This record gives sequence, C-alpha cells and structure tokens, in this order.
Amino acid sequence: MLISAIITITLALVFYTVGVWSEKFQGALKKWHLAVFYIGLVFDTTGTAIMSKIATGGFKLNFHGITGLLAIILMLFHALWATVVLYKNDEKAKANFHKLSIVVWIIWLIPFISGAIFGMSR
Repeated sequence: MLISAIITITLALVFYTVGVWSEKFQGALKKWHLAVFYIGLVFDTTGTAIMSKIATGGFKLNFHGITGLLAIILMLFHALWATVVLYKNDEKAKANFHKLSIVVWIIWLIPFISGAIFGMSR
C-alpha cells in the first residue's frame, strides 16, 4: 500500500505542477489545464486516502493533517473556479488565473514536503 500511496501522491505533484506552470507560461487558462488540475486532485485525494489507511488511527489533527486537508480543499476550489472561469469565457480572468494557481500550488507543497519529511524520519 505504501508504494501505491507514494506513486499516487507523486503523480498528483507531477500533474498539478504541469497544470499550474504550463498555465502560467502559456499566459491563459485552457481546457487542458482544467483537466490536469482535476487529474492532480484525483491522484492527491487517492494518495491521501491510502496514506490515511496506512497511518495508525487514520487522520491526525496535526500540522501535516491540517495542511493536507486544507490543500485538498483548495485544490477542489481551484479546479471548480477554473471550471467557472472557462465556462464564462472571460479572457481577463483566464489570463490572470495563474495568480490563484501559483498560491494554491505553493500551499499544496507544504503538506507534500512535510509528508515526505515525516515519512523519511520514521
């Protein structure tokens, strides 16, 4: 199970990073970015669920648990907001969406890194 969790969390990192930074470099939110955001969210949620089954006692109300939950909520909000922006087809909003994306990505990195550090220290 640990290998599956590591693979899915790493895939979440890859997809989310590709989506966020390609959106930034391309200068506008596109439909394929949205798809990649949702794929990253699915991998992150799956990896988190697997990790919580491995962890003794499941979800913990600690730094990693709280930031991890916040990251998933922000990823969901981010993907839903991207859906709205694309649906409305607002060119200005599509051009500025990367600002939200980068903030969410940075926040997402906090539990990713803390989880890796915690996992290696065991």
